[in-house]
Amino acid sequence: MDLNTIKEVAHPRQREQLPVWTAGDAWLAGGTWLFSEPQVHLTRLIDLADFKWPALTISDTGLTIAATCTVAQLDALACPPEWLAAPLINQCCRAFLASFKIWKTATVGGNLCMSLPAGPMISLTAALDGVCTVWTAGGGEQRASVVDFVTGNQRNVLARGDLLRQIAIPLAALQRRTAFRQISLTPVGRSAALLIGSIGGEGALTLTVTASTVRPVQLSFSKIPGAGELREALRHRIADGLYHDDVHGKPAWRKHMTLRLAEEIRAELQGLV
Repeated sequence: MDLNTIKEVAHPRQREQLPVWTAGDAWLAGGTWLFSEPQVHLTRLIDLADFKWPALTISDTGLTIAATCTVAQLDALACPPEWLAAPLINQCCRAFLASFKIWKTATVGGNLCMSLPAGPMISLTAALDGVCTVWTAGGGEQRASVVDFVTGNQRNVLARGDLLRQIAIPLAALQRRTAFRQISLTPVGRSAALLIGSIGGEGALTLTVTASTVRPVQLSFSKIPGAGELREALRHRIADGLYHDDVHGKPAWRKHMTLRLAEEIRAELQGLV
């Protein structure tokens, strides 16, 4: 869709060239949502393409994902064999309600910043203990875990003019064994519940609940709990008001599926210990 209110497109190449944020500004990365509907309040786009950030960086400490990394680039990543959690990358990429055209353009950072409950890049990076680096409008830098970055349905910690720079995934999270469950109300619909469980080196269980809730919820156990303990922990941690309500699933059904999928994950990972 043409955005016919846009009067200027800025092309900064480094942080010092970023223009002062004003009303009517918007960051442009992939633009798959930005150009999908009228944006009559916008007058300037700040294009991030010329920063030319490396999409993916593997190091001794883990994986760094640039905010401008596309879904297609992430899906094509050749992971080291010791990254036992690597299958999650492909599983979460395929949880998108999107065509291959969107994959080649949509960005990981854009998915996080949209902060939709069903955002699968939120699911992936939250489950892998991702930490966001944010360039603040005042010239500083802040860090927040992905679990804390998303605060609600289309809400996050970004203030006006803040920019998500990257997401860092620690090596320890990438080396955990994982289990993935996702369900939609229709065969090719948006995720109504997406849960990921992982087992640490000493048998600790981390369970990350997304899509069914308006924000990511993460539960940690020193060892794999029994079915009853897990169920009670979920009921205690996720109040009924946290379950999302839209055309893709009612809260009561999302809650039921969350409890069911969590038990499936618990049983699967129990068999690996």
